Amino acid sequence: MNDSQTTIADLRELVRQFVDERDWQQFHSPKNLAMALAIEAAELMEHFQWIDLSTSREVSADEDKLTAVGEELADVLSYTLALANSLGIDIATAHRRKMLMNAEKYPADEFRGRFGDKKSLAD
Repeated sequence: MNDSQTTIADLRELVRQFVDERDWQQFHSPKNLAMALAIEAAELMEHFQWIDLSTSREVSADEDKLTAVGEELADVLSYTLALANSLGIDIATAHRRKMLMNAEKYPADEFRGRFGDKKSLAD
């Protein structure tokens, strides 16, 4: 199954089953999951830490590097989904709401092709 065939609900259920089969809910407090998510994000960043912008864009041409980055990205997603499961957050709703806020904060006609004084989508 690929992205076009898989829903967020499918992925959440996959994470939920994995956690349930191991009785890990006891360890999956929101605090622990948020910390694990940050750690996995840092592991993802390590793949790009000492390379320049152009080299970072070439990662997709190196199958081994791309696989390693994909595994870290999957870890980030897994902990994101586990945290959403733990807190009962509907990711699609939260994401849509955040994108609407971003569209207001970063109007396309003002920010097309530049990031200006405002930093990123995550602000």
